[in-house]
Amino acid sequence: MDFALTEEQKLTRQTAREFAMAEVLPQASKNDEEHRFPSDLVKRLAGLGFLGMAVPEAHGGAGLDTVSYVLAMEEISRACASTGVIMSVNNSLVCDPINKFGSDRQKREWLVPLAKGEILGCFALSEPEAGSDAAAQKTTARLVGDEWVISGTKNFITNAPNAQVTVLFAMNAPEKGYKGITAFVVPMNTKGVSLGPPDKKLGIRASQSCQIFLEDVRVKGDAVLGEVGGGFKVAMSTLDGGRIGIAAQALGIGRACLEDSLEYAKQRKTFGQPIAQHQAIQWKLADMATELEAARLLTWRAASLKDRGIRHSAESAMAKLLASDAANRAAREAVQIFGGYGYLADYPVERHLRDAKITEIYEGTSEIQRMVIAQKVLTDM
Repeated sequence: MDFALTEEQKLTRQTAREFAMAEVLPQASKNDEEHRFPSDLVKRLAGLGFLGMAVPEAHGGAGLDTVSYVLAMEEISRACASTGVIMSVNNSLVCDPINKFGSDRQKREWLVPLAKGEILGCFALSEPEAGSDAAAQKTTARLVGDEWVISGTKNFITNAPNAQVTVLFAMNAPEKGYKGITAFVVPMNTKGVSLGPPDKKLGIRASQSCQIFLEDVRVKGDAVLGEVGGGFKVAMSTLDGGRIGIAAQALGIGRACLEDSLEYAKQRKTFGQPIAQHQAIQWKLADMATELEAARLLTWRAASLKDRGIRHSAESAMAKLLASDAANRAAREAVQIFGGYGYLADYPVERHLRDAKITEIYEGTSEIQRMVIAQKVLTDM
């Protein structure tokens, strides 16, 4: 198996790393502390082509592959997980479904400015009573003449406070279950769309999220993304790709834990020597490095399958499951290595610990990932 990166992929990684270390990392702690959306960094991501990385150049994107996207996501997230998830949502959850299922008009009107970073998008699937069970949608879409009338509430919508458009899901035929869900592309300034206050979160605080309220929102028939009744297919296909992005985000968080721990362990002394010389610390570092490398290989494999057009539901689930688990374990160990200092906001590892937790929850909890993997294993037996 050839794990060598192409020159283009290496250049993408290097560009992302230099930007992350020079511009993203210096702001990370302050943005987290103040719950401040990094609008200046988002503009710079747009200038680098990082908000529509896999979108064809003809539609305003960078025309890169998913592996390149994963490499860039890890680098940005290593510096700031909040900035990483803003980038991930726009790429994986908004550009990708419009690129895959959108009409020519939707691509001209929405995909081009999204990929260029002229506007930002969000993905409105979760609801107060429909998280892991995405088919339990309560938001409704009624066809009245040539318009759809949408009403309901969406929950935990990342980027919503700063987005201009949303890929939104609603029940057009509740009696059909998941076959009665339709996806729409809805401008956020449409009459009847309103936002709740930004969520107060444990981690990724600079990435803003909130509820979206829809009160008799009227959109034309051409707002449907894909086919009427095909929304569940759009959602599941999108999440397969989105989980690759979150795996890469988790890798970035985990790598930050490892690198910060290595630097600290070489400087901090106990019993007359750097703690890096103590076997107890060395084993923690070794486990962190090994688990992150294993997760990275799974993530690269899932990205490669996506690039080759091969179904990758189980592989994406495996990558997200292992990467999020490794990131959380690395974050806990990093705090332990830093000792009392790790519990202080003066040091970055407490932020890494808070940021890591969400990777086990959004875009499918770890329990959902295990269900996806188990279904594949049972089918293949």
